[in-house]
Amino acid sequence: MDEVIQVDNQFYIRATSARLDGRTRVLKRNETFAVCDRFGDMPAVGFPELGLYHEGTRFLSRLSLTLDGQRPLLLSSGVREDNAAFVAHLTNADRMADGQIAVPRGTLHVTRECWTFSGGLGQIVSLRHYGLEPMDLAISIAVDADFADVFEVRGTPRVRRGRRLPALPESAGLRLCYSGCDGVLRETQVLCDPPPFDVESQALSFRVRLAPGEKRRFLQTIYCQASDEERSTIRLPSAARASAAASSKARASVRTSHEAFNAWIDRSDADLRMMTTSLPSGPYPFAGVPWFCTPFGRDGIITALETLWLDPDLGRGVLSFLAETQADDLVPERDAEPGKILHEARKGEMAALDEIPFRRYYGSVDATPLFVILAAAYHERVGDREFLEALWPHVERAIEWIDVWGDRDGDGFVEYFRQSEDGLVHQGWKDASDSIFHTDGSLAEGPIALSEVQGYVYAARRGAATLCAALGRDADAAALDRAADSLRARFDEAFWCDDIGAYALALDGRKQPCRVVASNAGQVLMSGIALPERAARLARTLFAPACFGGWGIRTVASDERRYNPMSYHDGSVWPHDNALIAWGLARSGFRDLAARLMSAFLDVSKEVEMRRLPELFCGFERREGEGPTLYPLACAPQSWAAGSVFLFLQSCLGIRIEAETRRIVLDRPHLPAYLDSVRFENVGVGDRTADFTVRREGDRVRVDTRRLGHGIQVALER
Repeated sequence: MDEVIQVDNQFYIRATSARLDGRTRVLKRNETFAVCDRFGDMPAVGFPELGLYHEGTRFLSRLSLTLDGQRPLLLSSGVREDNAAFVAHLTNADRMADGQIAVPRGTLHVTRECWTFSGGLGQIVSLRHYGLEPMDLAISIAVDADFADVFEVRGTPRVRRGRRLPALPESAGLRLCYSGCDGVLRETQVLCDPPPFDVESQALSFRVRLAPGEKRRFLQTIYCQASDEERSTIRLPSAARASAAASSKARASVRTSHEAFNAWIDRSDADLRMMTTSLPSGPYPFAGVPWFCTPFGRDGIITALETLWLDPDLGRGVLSFLAETQADDLVPERDAEPGKILHEARKGEMAALDEIPFRRYYGSVDATPLFVILAAAYHERVGDREFLEALWPHVERAIEWIDVWGDRDGDGFVEYFRQSEDGLVHQGWKDASDSIFHTDGSLAEGPIALSEVQGYVYAARRGAATLCAALGRDADAAALDRAADSLRARFDEAFWCDDIGAYALALDGRKQPCRVVASNAGQVLMSGIALPERAARLARTLFAPACFGGWGIRTVASDERRYNPMSYHDGSVWPHDNALIAWGLARSGFRDLAARLMSAFLDVSKEVEMRRLPELFCGFERREGEGPTLYPLACAPQSWAAGSVFLFLQSCLGIRIEAETRRIVLDRPHLPAYLDSVRFENVGVGDRTADFTVRREGDRVRVDTRRLGHGIQVALER
């Protein structure tokens, strides 16, 4: 507590404290996640997000280990490469007696292992005594639960809260309870093996006498909403490790000749496995920890698109959940309209009481066309006719939303405007309040038509046309293709700004273009709506110094009025944004530029902790000898940031998997100079799999097929 000071009944961490190094550790299993500091603690003061969360509620707001009343000293700590557990190595501080050192620091080795499971957290504290004399030790584990809603933790004020009930000491631990305003009794149960020597309202105490060389182990299991069957069950970490190993074996794998690139892939793959949650409808990648650990429509779709060529099961899970939650009715307070795809879904007390509109919230203008894009891409990748027939009514309703509700003024462009007073002002992926503006810096007034959204609508119409053709609905397919052609012509006329060499960021409510150079224009390329001559000009603009600062393409060019490299959306750099731009550049024939972006983010992965790409980072110019400047509130891990490496690689190699023809196509592949080869194993095509290697030979690429399932072909197109 010497790191903590009190001022007017408020507690603060000293600026010199090691607690403020910004390095938290994250564990997640399905709808349960934990955020701790480098010691494995969740102290009562410090970073506000620390804690154990389950279904939108913080079930543990404090978890602190002390030895003889002192915090142990940190030797090292980290999360296992497979994200199965956090391990900290600690030791004792000097123990004083009569002004002398009775037990010197470094006498006791403490290993602290924590892991999450669905509905709780496990912890093992292991001790080994390296001294020459017996040692008596008092161990205390402080616990508390504020049962705060995740929005409350973020800072959303509440008019009223539920009631904390008295703590219930038990023979094997402690139970903490909260009666919510929503009528739900929430409980946190702590079980200990061996049982504690003493149980207080917020602490569990143990006493141990260690002989020289002796080892002892203390195990705690913390349940969120424990069932009657679980109240006496101690969890072990072996199940978490086995689950991580099993999910790793089931997936296709990628290995390259470059070790740093492999480390980036491995971290991203482990993060995606951790972020993916098992829902009744199938696997779904939750968006990000800590604030967005829930299903988001846009984020889930883009993550599925990034990884579809390797893991189509994720795409199926995303489509199934979003079809189930597709809006049926007009509900203005939730920005819901018939056929619209979900923006986000929340659990927890505040959502249940409608203190926030996000229990099921639909304020996203792009999730609906993106849903159709994913449906078409999934069908091409897998060719599941039965699933397509079940999904088709939802695709039809999504197209109807685009035509009716998305384009209320009938000008052919999809716009958004907020209906809910508590909803999002901006409903594209750049949803900060100042993210859509004119060249003079004035904020755009709605309804607003974003440039990339029109591209998504174009691609959705093309994708829906291919689905119609697959279902034998040729007339509908032709109509959708005609509508896409018409949109392409109108889009070019309304959005292209020759003076800035880019598409306008948006059209405002008066149909005036926001003539701002922004990364939105780069995302236009992925849809195919851009005319070839526009794509070439835009590619030059995106790689000018104002846009490309060395670490990636900025959300807003540095010479724009609202540019701020430390902002959320007005000059920062986002990995998923750049991956989508790379996909569009590759589609437009600029695979070398896609590879340039991939190389920049490989360098970013070398500089960030754990090689984990964050949600975003600051858009400062790259300087020799310095890494990228981090954005302090970025989610890490974050699903679409983790998925970016796979879309970068797909873009460079032009990978396309066609289920109907059983072909793996590499269309004009390009490998940068630092990648001599990329090996793919267990890539599924229908019910068969293939192993193959892509090799660079000078400026050309060749493919070696190692194992092909029956009927599979690997085609190299130049």
